Amino acid sequence: MKRALVTGGSGDIGQAICKQLAHEGMHVYVHSHQNTDIARQVVSQIRSDGGSAVEIGFDVTSQGDTHRAINSILQDGEIQVLVNNAGFHDDAVMAGMNEKQWHSVIDVCLNGFYHVTQPLLLPMISTRWGRIINISSIAGVMGNRGQANYAAAKAGLVGATKSLAIELASRGITVNAIAPGIIAGKMGEKVFGKEKIRQLVPMQRAGSPDEVAAVIKFLSTDEASYISGQVIGVNGAMA
Repeated sequence: MKRALVTGGSGDIGQAICKQLAHEGMHVYVHSHQNTDIARQVVSQIRSDGGSAVEIGFDVTSQGDTHRAINSILQDGEIQVLVNNAGFHDDAVMAGMNEKQWHSVIDVCLNGFYHVTQPLLLPMISTRWGRIINISSIAGVMGNRGQANYAAAKAGLVGATKSLAIELASRGITVNAIAPGIIAGKMGEKVFGKEKIRQLVPMQRAGSPDEVAAVIKFLSTDEASYISGQVIGVNGAMA
């Protein structure tokens, strides 16, 4: 049984990813930091559906906290599917953005990627098979007013994805990024109304978390073994 770690597993997209990977027969570590109750509910639902999952909590912005959690996971075996989904936004135009807003978003979305991924690489390499999927954003590809911090972090993930894909290409490990557009859920609802979505998205609707998770599910399979270093948009033809 392959073992998967999904950071930000308590969010709308994270929940969908965890459930789809578990449905594919993986043992899933459902990560959370502040929303531990929701992560436990996700684990409970996966188990009630016959899947295998466990909740794990740590702060991705803390290297020490993250490494302690990763070491506890590795005691039971290597992680072969990693989905770096943890992220949040704290929006303001750059002229009015304070230092905390800049650093906090970078810390979670980009530094968190490093803290989680780096200690998992050598164990993953030893298995000669792995899938790393990083959740970027259309903001990291196109930019977005009021989200210079978020766009910078997500664009950084794109660069890291392409570089890491080259480094791991000969080891049976693929590295790809997903760049969602407007996705239904708590994060999207805070920023966009229905009329705004119809104006921005050629398909005139928000995507669903399950539509994002379906792409990740495919990238986690043997059939996707020749797809690496790619940024795949799930955005209703926005870009």
